[in-house]
Amino acid sequence: MQWFWWVFIFFMVGGFGWVADTGRTALRTRHERRMERVEAAERERREIEASHKQPEPICGCTHHLAKHDRQGKCHESVEVPTAWDADKKPVSYERGTCNCQQYVGPQPLSQIYAEDLTDLA
Repeated sequence: MQWFWWVFIFFMVGGFGWVADTGRTALRTRHERRMERVEAAERERREIEASHKQPEPICGCTHHLAKHDRQGKCHESVEVPTAWDADKKPVSYERGTCNCQQYVGPQPLSQIYAEDLTDLA
């Protein structure tokens, strides 16, 4: 029956609060680590999906390769500044043609078909 008094004194002094705080801290840490693992898995899934996409052929003028002809001329219309204020910031714009150079970026790869190797021996 003496152990009962020691337990009673332990809880009265605040030992139960310490046990509860330790438990809460452990559960919070476990939850944070689990959320980090879930976020890392989601980030990895997005990166894998992005790695399977073909590179977008974008010109230096930020227009797609489809907007350029075989000679490299861009056929997209852009806003060209026509008037500036005292701080040399454009005030008015009008439509004009893009004056970019020929596209120099990664060429999209065509689909390649290769048969599976069935006889490895």
